[in-house]
Amino acid sequence: MTDKQSPSRRNFLRSAGTLATVAGFSRFGLMNALAQSAPDYKALVCVFLFGGNDSHNMLIPQSAAGFNAYKSIRGSLALPDGNAKLLPISAVNGTPYALTDGLASIFPMWAQQKLAAVANVGMLVQPTTRTQYLGGAVPVPTNLFSHADQVIAMQAGNPNGSGGTGWAGRIADAVQSLNASSSFPPSISMAGSALFCTGNIVQSASLIPGFDLTLNGMTAWPASAAAAKVQALQEILTFDTGLALVQSANRVHQDAITLNGMLKSLNAGTPLSTVFPQTEIGNQLQQVAQIIRLRASTGMSRQVFFCSLGGFDTHSGESWGQWDLLRQVSDALMALYNATIEMGIPNQVTSFTESDFGRTLQPSGTGSDHGWGSHHLVLGGAVKGGDVYGTFPTLALGGPDDANNRGVLIPTSSIDQYGATMAKWFGVSPAAMSQVFPNLANFPTADLGFLG
Repeated sequence: MTDKQSPSRRNFLRSAGTLATVAGFSRFGLMNALAQSAPDYKALVCVFLFGGNDSHNMLIPQSAAGFNAYKSIRGSLALPDGNAKLLPISAVNGTPYALTDGLASIFPMWAQQKLAAVANVGMLVQPTTRTQYLGGAVPVPTNLFSHADQVIAMQAGNPNGSGGTGWAGRIADAVQSLNASSSFPPSISMAGSALFCTGNIVQSASLIPGFDLTLNGMTAWPASAAAAKVQALQEILTFDTGLALVQSANRVHQDAITLNGMLKSLNAGTPLSTVFPQTEIGNQLQQVAQIIRLRASTGMSRQVFFCSLGGFDTHSGESWGQWDLLRQVSDALMALYNATIEMGIPNQVTSFTESDFGRTLQPSGTGSDHGWGSHHLVLGGAVKGGDVYGTFPTLALGGPDDANNRGVLIPTSSIDQYGATMAKWFGVSPAAMSQVFPNLANFPTADLGFLG
C-alpha cells in the first residue's frame, strides 16, 4: 500500500504557476509583516510518520511481567534483535521502559527531562472499552484502520473525516491576535499540502526545503530585457480585470512573489551553525529552524509547522526498516533542538510525533498490520520530560485494551487530549478550546500534563 498521502511537489512548485499553491494568504497582504516579534514566541512542530508507526518497538516495557508479555506476543519482531538494541529509561514513578536505539540521538534528552513519551494515543469519539467496542455500544471513528481515512482524521482531529480544517490550523486561528499585525503565514507545511495546517481564519502555506520559488522564464539578455519581463508581469498582476476570480489569483501570485523575496532573506546575516542531517526529514526541519530564525523580521509570535516522513507501513521488513526510519527522525529532531539552543529559544519550541495509527502487537510475517492506539514522543525545553504520560496499555491478546484478538490496542488517550495539552501551552484559551477540539469535552481531562 502507499503509505504517504502527500506526494512530492518539488518539481511542481518550481514552476511559476504553482506560486498560488504556496501562498494562500493573499487577502491579508504581506507588506506589513515586518513588526518585531513578541518575547513569548512559541512554535509547535509536528513530525507525521506516514504509514502507521509500530510504536510497540519504539517504547518497550521492561518490568519482568511487561517485557515477558511483549516478547511472547511480538515473537520475531521483539527487541532487542540483530538490528536494534534497547536504551533503558524509566518513568518518574520508577516503572522501567526502554527506547529502541534507533532513537539514540534523542535518548540523552530523557535524562535531561526534555523528552517524554505519551502512551497509547489515538482517534476516539469518547473513552472506549473493549466491551463497549465489541458490543457496538459507543460511536467509533469512521473507517478505522484505513490509511487514507485515518491520515485525514488525525490531521483534522475529527473522528468522522476532515471537516475542512486541521487541528493545528484551528490552533493558529485561536491565537491569531498574538501575531498582531503580521500576515506572514502562521501555519506552514514543509511536506506539501497538509490538512493539518488549514484553519478557518488564518491562511496556511505549503513550502519545500530550499524555498526556490523564483519565477521561471524571467531571465534574458541583456539585463534590460529581463527587467522588462518582470515589469510586464507586475503590470498584469496589478491590472484590474473586473473579474473576481482573476483578481484573486493575481493577488495570490503577487503575494507568492513577495513571500519568495522574504524567504530569500534567510541567506542574509549569520547562518545557523547547527548541522542538520541531509535526509528528507532533516532538510524539512532545517527549513523550519530557518523560518523560526526569521521571527523578528516576520513579526510572528506563534507558528505551527508540519513535517513528515513516509515508509512506516511496515507489513514486511520491519526490523531493519523501522529502525532506520526512527534513526532519521531522531537525528533530525535532535538537530532542531540544538538549533533552538543556538537561537536561545529551547523552551519556546516543542516538537512531537503523530501517525495514522499504531500497529498490531501480533506480528504478520516480518511486519505487522494496521492497529489503533500508538505511543508518541514530545521533545523540547518546555516538556516535562523523563516520564511516560497517559496510560500504558495491557499487552495481552484479547486483553482489556485489545479491540480484537491481535493486539489492536484501543487508545487510552485521545488525539484531542494530546493536541489540547500542546494548545494550552501554546496560548489557546479555555473558551476557545472547544472550537479547536470539538470532542474534547467527552474526555475526563484536557491536559495530559507533559508541558509546563
